[in-house]
Amino acid sequence: MRVLAIDTALEACAAAVLDTKTGAITRESLAMVRGHAEALMPLVARVMSQSGLDFDDIDRIAVTVGPGSFTGLRVGVSAARGFALASGKPAVGLTTLAAYAAPHVAANDEAPLLSVIDARNDQVYMQLFGPGGRTIIHPRIATVRDAVRAASAGPARIVGTGAGLVAAAWPAGDPPPPLVDAARAPAVEWVAHLGAAALQTQALPKPLYLRAPDAQPQDAARLPRR
Repeated sequence: MRVLAIDTALEACAAAVLDTKTGAITRESLAMVRGHAEALMPLVARVMSQSGLDFDDIDRIAVTVGPGSFTGLRVGVSAARGFALASGKPAVGLTTLAAYAAPHVAANDEAPLLSVIDARNDQVYMQLFGPGGRTIIHPRIATVRDAVRAASAGPARIVGTGAGLVAAAWPAGDPPPPLVDAARAPAVEWVAHLGAAALQTQALPKPLYLRAPDAQPQDAARLPRR
């Protein structure tokens, strides 16, 4: 299977092409907080060119659907949906939390792992994985304190942009977390691997926000309808 993977959910604009038959992978990741919309299409074009494949050769598109930046998520998901509709190939969505967890679960699938993304205001997006990569707590928004409780019950390794927050809130005197990986974005090659293994559905990917946007319309500014 040949998979085109896209990730614009957090602080990177990234794409990869994976050929599961040969194991060949081509990838590029640019660190950025803003500007994903302008950077993504040229980046995908470069990765496709370097892979030596055309879009007709791609069997599936994979994209991170969140949680993450509201704007970034829309950029990546819209691109994946557009590629899928134009090529007639299926697209699958994967949580950013699972993408963070994937390489660590692959290295050791016996120890629990907590994947956390900084949601600000003393909150994190979290997903807890158990032995075999099985989800114990599904993606949700939680306080940092609740994330500490979930991690300490294992004890679990901690990965993601919220890893430092959880580690800093660790109870004094308790053994520290076994692993803290605070990378600002998941490795896009693992988005490709997860995309190849994902179950295919007919539905196109859509963003996973987990909470409402911070910016809300002002009711006082609305004009009355006649």
